[in-house]
Amino acid sequence: MDVSIPDKTYFRIGEVSSILGVEPYVVRYWETEFKSVKPVRTRSDQRLYRRKDLEELLIIRDLLYKDNFTIRGARTQLSRRGSVASPEGAADQEKQLLTDVKVTLRQIREILS
Repeated sequence: MDVSIPDKTYFRIGEVSSILGVEPYVVRYWETEFKSVKPVRTRSDQRLYRRKDLEELLIIRDLLYKDNFTIRGARTQLSRRGSVASPEGAADQEKQLLTDVKVTLRQIREILS
């Protein structure tokens, strides 16, 4: 990836679209077409994309725009890439799960206060 991703945990859709060089509606569309991109929703229903989501979107953008795959072809390529499991991937998933729990707990705390 030739794009530098800022050192942040969460990115708003405007930041993501700027980094990717596409319009926000394109990012929302890709989110519906590629189930591996799952942004967290805030109480006000804003999307917050994690670093993992942004990296996945960069791969999707390259598959669609540089490699000229269709949506279906890009989905196939991503599933082939994702079918190779690694211990590091499992650790990343566990870390992501803990991060999601943390965000949810913060949202619950905001509701209760």
